[in-house]
Amino acid sequence: MPRIRGFWGKMTRSTRRLGVVLFQLGGPDSLEAIEPFLYNLFCDPDIIDFPFARIGRKPLAKVISATRARQVRHHYATIGGFSPIRRHTERQAQALEAELRNQGVDARCFVAMRYWHPFTSEAIAQVEQAGCEELVLLPMYPQYSSTTTGSSLNEWRRQFRGDIPAQRVETFYRNTTYLDAVIEKVNDAIWRFPRPDSPLIIFSAHGVPVSVIEKGDPYQRQIEETVALVMARGRWGNRHRLCYQSKVGASKWLQPSLHHTLQQLSTEQVREVCIVPIAFVSDHVETLAEIDHEARELAAQLGFAQFEMSAGLNDSPTFIRALVEIVRQVAMEPCHTAIQVRKVGRPFATPEYAAAAGMD
Repeated sequence: MPRIRGFWGKMTRSTRRLGVVLFQLGGPDSLEAIEPFLYNLFCDPDIIDFPFARIGRKPLAKVISATRARQVRHHYATIGGFSPIRRHTERQAQALEAELRNQGVDARCFVAMRYWHPFTSEAIAQVEQAGCEELVLLPMYPQYSSTTTGSSLNEWRRQFRGDIPAQRVETFYRNTTYLDAVIEKVNDAIWRFPRPDSPLIIFSAHGVPVSVIEKGDPYQRQIEETVALVMARGRWGNRHRLCYQSKVGASKWLQPSLHHTLQQLSTEQVREVCIVPIAFVSDHVETLAEIDHEARELAAQLGFAQFEMSAGLNDSPTFIRALVEIVRQVAMEPCHTAIQVRKVGRPFATPEYAAAAGMD
């Protein structure tokens, strides 16, 4: 194995410390934290942008977060009163660090949440305290969107004042081990049906406003490609559909919605469905409440005989192996086709750059 930065292989161990930062959306850790969490989200310039937004963004965020908090409070109440996304992401970080260290890498992994603790600033303080000499910035979003990956990396650029060399991963949905991790969870779910080849598979992705896509964001195309890759590699004979969820506000979002898809399928006499959360790598409110509770109730009302959801990847061994591969590929092959890698230093999340991020 060639020597690359002294990280890999028994003959090339180094005292250089590698830091890996796992970025995620974050989630409220109590019912009282829902509104401030949402306020932080809607204050994000990569989420809310309009003429004179610098003046009006905070007042608008205050109104939206107060209204939205009342609407989603029951979602969090049904899953225990808090989001489990921090717990899952920290377990992913711990497992990734352990496996890297097992391979002889002096690695430290950190969690940076975008809208709730631990914030990006908290992760930066940990990185500096750990004495990391190189960094891999790893957003936990398989597909790129300026509203997720772009926003997280923008916040890192605003907050980080150090000079530690860093590379960032922008997509990893083509990584075959990641695809295998998804397929494992789908197989677990469809084998709960009397006939595994009978349920229709519904891939549900987090929606984004159509205006974001029209500005060049590659998210929709990459979601569609992910579905195609999973179906081809999974080799199921089941029919499938793609839909979107988690719409906020009155603007036009990607369609069809999960609820509309279930209603349409009920008119087509489909009675068994398996929902696959295709844009998420851990269970949180969008999967546990929106799908496994709210959509399940709707399916029962519509007369579906069986409704199953594939579990989140969380810290599954296969997914952790995928993360190890991704970190290795950043260090060893920055132009690897299964992931998109960029050196830190150029602006993030402009429409033109968002489009370029999804190019082959």
